[in-house]
Amino acid sequence: MKRRSYPGRWSAKFIVMLLLGFSVASLVVMQGHYSLVMKPSAETSPPPVQKPKIAFLFIARNRLPLDMVWDAFFQGEKEGRFSIYVHSRPGFLFNKATTQSAYFYGRQVNNSIQKQVDWGEASMIQAERILLRNALKDSFNKRFVFLSDSCIPLYNCSYTYDYIMSTSTSFIDSFADTKEGRYNPKMYPVIPVHNWRKGSQWAVLIKKHALIMVNDDTVFPEFQKHCRRRSLPEFWRDHPLPSDASKEHNCIPDEHYLQTLIAQNGLEEEITRRTLTHTSWDLSSSKDRERRGWHPVTYKLSDTTPMLIKSIKEYDICDICYANCSRIYSALMMTVLVMIRT
Repeated sequence: MKRRSYPGRWSAKFIVMLLLGFSVASLVVMQGHYSLVMKPSAETSPPPVQKPKIAFLFIARNRLPLDMVWDAFFQGEKEGRFSIYVHSRPGFLFNKATTQSAYFYGRQVNNSIQKQVDWGEASMIQAERILLRNALKDSFNKRFVFLSDSCIPLYNCSYTYDYIMSTSTSFIDSFADTKEGRYNPKMYPVIPVHNWRKGSQWAVLIKKHALIMVNDDTVFPEFQKHCRRRSLPEFWRDHPLPSDASKEHNCIPDEHYLQTLIAQNGLEEEITRRTLTHTSWDLSSSKDRERRGWHPVTYKLSDTTPMLIKSIKEYDICDICYANCSRIYSALMMTVLVMIRT
C-alpha cells in the first residue's frame, strides 16, 4: 500500500532549504565585503603626515626687494615645511604687481601697525609680535625666524630646515649689558638691572618662547615707556655728536627686549646665545663705507663677492654660525642668486 503524498509538507521543506541557502550566501557575501573593507589596498597610500614647519617672518617697508633670492630658496623645498608672513605698511598687498615671487602672494598680515615701523623703536617689537601672533595660528609652525627686507639666505632651504630643527633651543644673541648705560632706572622694579640684556634682534624662536613674547604684558609696556633711542645724524661719522650727547639716555628697544624678556622669565638655559643672521658694524668691511645712523653696513655691488659669502659661512667660532645675511643692496640680486645656487 502506497503512502499518501502530502504536498504541503514538501513545500515547507523547500521553503526552509531556500531560506537556509539564502542565509549562507548572505554570510559569504558579507564576509567577502568585510575582508575588502578591512584589507588595506596596495594602491591606496596613507595621507602624508605634515612635518613641523618653520615660519619665516619678514619685516618690510613696502616691497621685498630681494624676493627673487627667496623665491630660489623656497623652490628647493618640496615638502611644505615652511610658511611665510610679511609685515608691511597697512593696505599693501603682495600680488603679481608688487612681487616677482608667487610664494609671497597674499602673505601680508592684515593687522599691520598704523604708523611706520622704525628700526630702534618699540614699533619694531610691535611688528614682530603681530607676525608671531599670525604665525601661531598655524599649529604646525614650530620655529619662527625674524628677517628684514634686506636679508638673504646663505644655504638652501633643506639644509637650513635641518639645521634649525636639529636643536630644541631658540637662537637668541644675548649677553649682560653693563657698560653702555642703556638701562633706564625707571624700569625698576619691574625690570631689575640684573636681568638687563643686549643682543641682535634677528632671532629664531621655538614655539614656547614665541608664545611668551606675544602674551607678554609686563616687560613690553616698560620698554614702550622708558626705552627710546637717541637721534643720530644720518652720516654720523662725518658729523661728530655734540660733547654732551653722551649724557642723553639712549635705549634701542629691539636690541634689548627679547633678550631681557627671556632673562625675566628665567629661560636663558633654553637658548643658544647667538644669532643666525650675519650683520656687519665694521665700516672697513664695505668699500663704499655705507653706514647710516645706528644701522649696520649695507653691502653693495662692490662688496658682494664669492669671497664675502665664503667668509661669512666659514666664520670660525662655530660650525655653522650664520644661515642668513642682512643689509644686502637690491642691485646685488642676480650676483647673490648665482652664488647661493652654486
